[in-house]
Amino acid sequence: MKIEFAPLNIPLRRRLQTAAVVQWVFSFLALAQCCLAAYLLLCLSQWWLLALLYAGWLYLDRDTPTTGGRRSHWVRSWAVWSYFRDYFPISLIKTVDLDPKHNYVFGFHPHGVLVAGGFGNFCTEASGFSTLFPGLTPYLLMLPFWFRVPFFRDYIMCGGLVSSEKCSASYIVSRPGGGHVAVVAVGGAPESLDARPGALTLQVLKRKGFIKLALKHGAHLVPVFSFGENELFDQMENPVGSPLRRIQDSLQKVMGVALPLFHARGVFQYNFGLLPYRKSIHTVVGRPIPVVQTPSPSREDIDALHKLYMEGLTQLFEEHKENYGIPVDKHLKFI
Repeated sequence: MKIEFAPLNIPLRRRLQTAAVVQWVFSFLALAQCCLAAYLLLCLSQWWLLALLYAGWLYLDRDTPTTGGRRSHWVRSWAVWSYFRDYFPISLIKTVDLDPKHNYVFGFHPHGVLVAGGFGNFCTEASGFSTLFPGLTPYLLMLPFWFRVPFFRDYIMCGGLVSSEKCSASYIVSRPGGGHVAVVAVGGAPESLDARPGALTLQVLKRKGFIKLALKHGAHLVPVFSFGENELFDQMENPVGSPLRRIQDSLQKVMGVALPLFHARGVFQYNFGLLPYRKSIHTVVGRPIPVVQTPSPSREDIDALHKLYMEGLTQLFEEHKENYGIPVDKHLKFI
């Protein structure tokens, strides 16, 4: 295979964009392991007392990931996120104004491999969320496992990431006064195993927990579709029923974390590596679906709202797909 190397005369701005994405990919794939190793080394060093004090802090702070986290406007506004945004680039598109007097559940689709659009738009200010939606505060839900890793948990909470436990989501959308947004990657980890260029299959049909959450707390539902999310990486072929897919499904059930075998480009060449392709991501926030609070929703209530949500998501996709390079004959497939 002929390797296509990056030119030497690439502008500094693009080099910085690549560096920003390198640190983001590293954060997703290896920072948690490094943080855990650093904590273990601290425990075994002469500074073990610091490790003990931090363990006490972890105990006292154990509920923070499920009670809104501990976001930092300073971290969310780092200059590195602007370079991260421009690498793809990422854009956030508003279709209608959202009243900050209400709380919202954003259903984010598709999950993609590393949820780049979800992170860039809702965990940083690079795409101008606060300007587009004044009065709203977004919280991106993440698997609880990651909030048990020393140091790493504190870093990710700075961006507005919170635990995806039911009590965590309920805390966000039940806060008085409105203005709080729980962003849920509805397809979850299993959907990432099908994230590849051209994929339009969404795991939605059996995903009704976020619907029940919205009903119980009267939070308005908002479909969000991130065009380009699945174009960032290629994956090894893993059709349902294949040996690789069975192994991935088994690991996902045991660990709670999907392990897609993805690849794209490298730092200094364009043929292989773990960096995403430079493909545009356009995250479109749809029209809200008003929800009447129902403290004890019936199955019929959930199914009816779920149907409305899928119709709203389909309409959002169909209205905008041609603007972002998707052929008119391509449609969403729900499984």
